[in-house]
Amino acid sequence: MPKAPAAVLIHGVDGSVRTLCLDLDTSKARKAVVDDDAARLGVLLSTAGLAYVEDFSPSGGRHLYVPLQEPVTAGEAREVIEALAFRAPSLDANPHQNVTDGCIRVPGSAHKSGGHQNLITPLTDAYGILTLRNPPGALAKLREDLAPELYRARRLKRTGQTRAAATTASLKAHHTHGVRQDKQAHCTDSHLRAVARTGLYDTARYASDSEARMAVLNHFAACTWTVDQVHAGMADEYAGLAALYGTKTERLLPIEWAKAQAWTAKRTPSKAPSQQAERSYARINNTSPTYLTGGSSNPATSQSSDSIHQLVNDLENVLYAALDVRLQTLGRASISLRFLIRAVLAYLRTNQTNLLDVGCRTFAVALGKDHVTIARLLPLLEKASAGVLTRVDRGRGRNADTYLVQLPREFEQIARDHTWRKGKIHAIRPVFRVLGDVAALTYEAIERAHHSPTTADLTRSTGISRTALRDALTGMETLGMIRRHHGSWQAVVSTNLLQLADRLGATEDRQEQITRYRHQRAAWHAWLDRHLVPQLEEHELYDQEIDEYWLPPIEDEYEHQRSLWNAA
Repeated sequence: MPKAPAAVLIHGVDGSVRTLCLDLDTSKARKAVVDDDAARLGVLLSTAGLAYVEDFSPSGGRHLYVPLQEPVTAGEAREVIEALAFRAPSLDANPHQNVTDGCIRVPGSAHKSGGHQNLITPLTDAYGILTLRNPPGALAKLREDLAPELYRARRLKRTGQTRAAATTASLKAHHTHGVRQDKQAHCTDSHLRAVARTGLYDTARYASDSEARMAVLNHFAACTWTVDQVHAGMADEYAGLAALYGTKTERLLPIEWAKAQAWTAKRTPSKAPSQQAERSYARINNTSPTYLTGGSSNPATSQSSDSIHQLVNDLENVLYAALDVRLQTLGRASISLRFLIRAVLAYLRTNQTNLLDVGCRTFAVALGKDHVTIARLLPLLEKASAGVLTRVDRGRGRNADTYLVQLPREFEQIARDHTWRKGKIHAIRPVFRVLGDVAALTYEAIERAHHSPTTADLTRSTGISRTALRDALTGMETLGMIRRHHGSWQAVVSTNLLQLADRLGATEDRQEQITRYRHQRAAWHAWLDRHLVPQLEEHELYDQEIDEYWLPPIEDEYEHQRSLWNAA
């Protein structure tokens, strides 16, 4: 056995890789998280048909070695390792990111803290695996299973290159001021999320495991999580929180969760004086209450849930029969406008109202766009909607512009001539924040079609060019969202779009946007109150542990949409 620490290079002299080395490090997560990640990655590799050799170090870290029959390039190996890192927070991708100096400590090597790397895989099995190695087909299967993570890694790489170019341009134009703004605008790191995932925390911030646990639980409670959702998260993505509890989860979690809920209830602020004032809306004299065409024996007023349901259904008929075609003629903004009107209808149905009195940032979160873009699109939509959307009051202070949504007379016959369609209308579902508006419109057309459409059918129904449509279809097919059967396209109903959004990083992007907008609103409200109230209240100050939003994991699509509107 070697007496001094030793490691071997991962890359050959030509930069190729013959063995994928998965380094699970206790410097990135607690030992319990490392063990959990090793088990998860082991299942993933075995499912793909990849045999591997495993060892552990005296510090608690683990290595998984995946030998390959045919070498792969350094770029291909790095891409797979970075994709696996999205599944395992303790995975250190650095060895595969350094082509010249990337090393790994192999079984039997001395450890700097004492002891040696110990082989977990039986020696005879390890010898057979390293001798026979894994065929290329097994690695291809792994890449297929990691399609969302690979897509996410490539997207992050492109985003990083774009930001680097923007930062360079900003440096030339604004010197250091522009750099600071860019970092503030795009910072997505969350220390609380890191604590929940890895179990590691800053001892200058939290003096003990107990304080770190309570910080995470307080945040969960402030974001309206339930204790069952916390339990489920600890068994999956947030293994770090479970590691902070150790074997005391069942005894301590109910007690600490009750404390977190009590603390959150105590901290919930009452409305400021400027928020308590009643708001008046302009009256529309040429409108009348919407009455039901069936399903209820009593006529409904304009504010009843039944009449709102009817209004939205009628407007959906108008949208797909006439309004969509009209919006297609508006040039580059057409697709964004088509999804903005969908977001308006989704908001009406979810919140049971025909008045929109929420700001541009709310719709920006729903559509995955910037609030400045929404502010530009709303007047265009009001003009193009032919009376469906009408502004009835201007925003001032804390209040946003107010829009009334109604069924104009010119569309009443269209609404009557078409039957109501089964299914929900969506703004941009989280997964399409990553895949884009073209993919969202294409998926909607496949989902709503009476029969499985061909590519030519989709080109006609969506108004999207064949080239853009083909790219969107290929991307969604790769991710397992749709499949082609006898020349026609079908949605794969077994694919969970919320889980896919998590794997693509769309959920984190959305939560970062919500957090950023909550920060901006708090700053704006504090500015207003400084001119109305001499003394700032405690809740007026931005607190990262409270205002950084963390959407609870909700499987029910309707409730998930409701919680998103409330958060935004």
